[in-house]
Amino acid sequence: MPKYIIEREIPGAGKLTPDELQVISQKSCGVLKHLGPQTQWLESYVTEDKIYCVYIAPNEAAVREHAKQGGFPATRVSEVKVIIDPSTAEP
Repeated sequence: MPKYIIEREIPGAGKLTPDELQVISQKSCGVLKHLGPQTQWLESYVTEDKIYCVYIAPNEAAVREHAKQGGFPATRVSEVKVIIDPSTAEP
């Protein structure tokens, strides 16, 4: 199943309170439950003005449908082609 990075431009994202992040997370999980088990949210990284989310989904359309139903921006959706880490440097 493909993995996607979703860039969400949300001005002030880094200032969202724990309660606000909980509400956003609950909304996301509710939409995912409705979409079915093929689309999964793995984790997200909150920066000053963006949230980067990692999803597993059958295709980009599923990721964008989640964003549409949840009312979340999906500024950019990129399919992960390869995952590397420090062990990649080892012969």
